[in-house]
Amino acid sequence: MNLIKQDFSFHDEWGPEHIVRVYEPKSGLQGILVVDSTVLGPSKGGIRMAANVTEEEVFRLARTMTWKNALAGIPFGGAKAGIVWNGKRDKKTLIQAFARAIKIYTPRKYIAGPDVNTGEREMQWFVEATGNWRSATGKPANYCMSVFGERGEKCGIPHEFGSTGFGVAKATRAAAEVYGLDIKGATVAIHGFGNVGTFAFQYLTEMGAKVVAIADKSGAILNERGFDRRKIDKFIEAKKELKGYSDGENIIEKEFWNLPVDILIPASVTDVINDSNKNSIQAKVIVEAGNIPMRENIEEELFKRGILIVPDFVANAGGVISSYAEYRGYNPKWMFELVERKIIRSAKTVLEKSLKSGVNPRQIALEIAKERVRKAALKRKVI
Repeated sequence: MNLIKQDFSFHDEWGPEHIVRVYEPKSGLQGILVVDSTVLGPSKGGIRMAANVTEEEVFRLARTMTWKNALAGIPFGGAKAGIVWNGKRDKKTLIQAFARAIKIYTPRKYIAGPDVNTGEREMQWFVEATGNWRSATGKPANYCMSVFGERGEKCGIPHEFGSTGFGVAKATRAAAEVYGLDIKGATVAIHGFGNVGTFAFQYLTEMGAKVVAIADKSGAILNERGFDRRKIDKFIEAKKELKGYSDGENIIEKEFWNLPVDILIPASVTDVINDSNKNSIQAKVIVEAGNIPMRENIEEELFKRGILIVPDFVANAGGVISSYAEYRGYNPKWMFELVERKIIRSAKTVLEKSLKSGVNPRQIALEIAKERVRKAALKRKVI
């Protein structure tokens, strides 16, 4: 195993503290770990598996986690990991090779979690390889601390419970209230229909919102009457791609971004809102369910056009709040209560200050998060 600590490619007063590249010829493992900050506590961030994962992307995501945890008031720092995976190599082999390589950082410096193409199964593999229950969160609900010979009822709280999508839905309702929209009957478009997007759909539908457009990597579907929750649930259970869904009209990607909806929820990949579609957007509110769905300059352009934007590290903090609940040994009921309380408080604080001051919500949220990290750093005398 070749484990190399690189010179920092990205650095400022906030971090990163460690950038670690991992390469193992035998398994074909190529991985990167960015520990951005441990000022507030051990760094927390998921493991992303994708063919095109890059060091810059992992750093940007790690920095987002630093602010997300600080804003949510959680004693975690920020981190992120990435593994190059083309869908062909054995995932378990790669995950466990990566876990063994970075074991010296877990859990004191880094705690893993699910991300793109990783979930509860992969988190179980990770902790099996490190031999430390606390080295990852998002583990299966029936996977308990007793596997390591310890008594107790502390079990996993997988992201498959929908904590991130639940938090996105709560952030959406909070944003609608601040904007003056009634969530009941508000039209919504969701881009990305994986774990986050599907749960956001379910909870928003329960609130009375009308989801009229959904999209995944296979295509986009429009139903101006609003999608039927029961039909969509069955479709989700079957794990089919949206291009096979018949209760709606197939539309092209360009048409999706041009829809005159009240609320747009990008819940898919990095930079999905970009120069090619930013001018088409007609939504009144954007809730960033996915991490870094657009670059900051584009976000600023949209804000100046009068669109209210809930930043990613405000809207999608439900997952890391759930991680903290699991880390502390809370049960799922307590977890959901904690997510709801923290998400609504953060979203309303940020958005109300934004409207009052005329400053982009991201800048407001960053100021709050930075102040919390700065105070903690001064207390620890690390700056």
